[in-house]
Amino acid sequence: MSGQEQQKNAGGRSSVARVACKGVWKLFGDRADEALEAARAENLSKDEIRERFDCVLGVRDASFEVYEGEIFCIMGLSGSGKSTLVRHINRLIDPTAGEIHIAGDRVDTMDEAALNALRAEKIGMVFQHMALWPHRTLAETVAFGLEVRGVPKAERRKKAIAALNDMELGDWVDSYPDELSGGMQQRVGLARALAADPDILLMDEPFSALDPLIRRQLQDQFLDLSRKLGKTTIFITHDLDEAIRMGDRIAIMKDGVIVQTGTAEEIVTAPANDYVAAFVDNVPKGGFVTADQIMEPATGTPPGRSIAADTPLDEILATFAEDQAPLAVEKDGNTLGHVTVGDALQALGGKEDT
Repeated sequence: MSGQEQQKNAGGRSSVARVACKGVWKLFGDRADEALEAARAENLSKDEIRERFDCVLGVRDASFEVYEGEIFCIMGLSGSGKSTLVRHINRLIDPTAGEIHIAGDRVDTMDEAALNALRAEKIGMVFQHMALWPHRTLAETVAFGLEVRGVPKAERRKKAIAALNDMELGDWVDSYPDELSGGMQQRVGLARALAADPDILLMDEPFSALDPLIRRQLQDQFLDLSRKLGKTTIFITHDLDEAIRMGDRIAIMKDGVIVQTGTAEEIVTAPANDYVAAFVDNVPKGGFVTADQIMEPATGTPPGRSIAADTPLDEILATFAEDQAPLAVEKDGNTLGHVTVGDALQALGGKEDT
């Protein structure tokens, strides 16, 4: 096991890489291989690839790892390549180049039997549109994956009911999809993915078609379930607020390229380029910036009041609302520096009163 595989994920849990994409490219078109060679050699843009080879660039040299129990969000606007990329993981799309690994197994070179087994046993997928069968009850729908695997009827019904209970749909087991609201139907889709107890969940904008209130409720429900079940999840979204709320880490895509990967704090406070900076410009930074990031070096006698180095900006501002005297910043009993009200306002994007 590599040192990288042994690293802790954003939640601080010791973890191993469950999903790894290495140098994945996807070009659509009859001249994809020729276009790939030229794109690599000449660093062609997406538009140049289309003009010269009549090929569409879907994903460009994408590499990332997702760790056990982690929710990894891939975020981007329409056409950024996020949905194309996630479909490589269970090989609904074959890569033009690159490698995809699941729990150490090489997915992009699997034969059909191994691939079908992987999809049935290790990976669950939740789409934006559930496509629930109108002629099947919820229990029958949720149990479908188990049915394909040959699980006996009584056992698969038991597991389907358990999954529906987890999604707070236990009273609707023998109902049909047309009796449900949109939010309830979405929960059925998630229950269907969970019933087979996959190691990995792929979620492609699962909540984006829902009203804001229902969407937030489902986000909360999934986060609670994720903590309970410890599933490794790749979550696709076009919404930065959702990515920040859901993800342990976030990868931002543009024109098929992953332009930055990091925690929400890293992306909001240190955007990699102007494109990411524009995305996070209106995100309140109070919950991401901490005292040790905005402090001035320790000099002379420290101020009489102190705060911990990891105190978020929101709390610092609340402290200054009561008393604007400088604050010492401390960690492990040592004074690292101090923060003034001006430092805090500048970090927030405001100006010190004069």
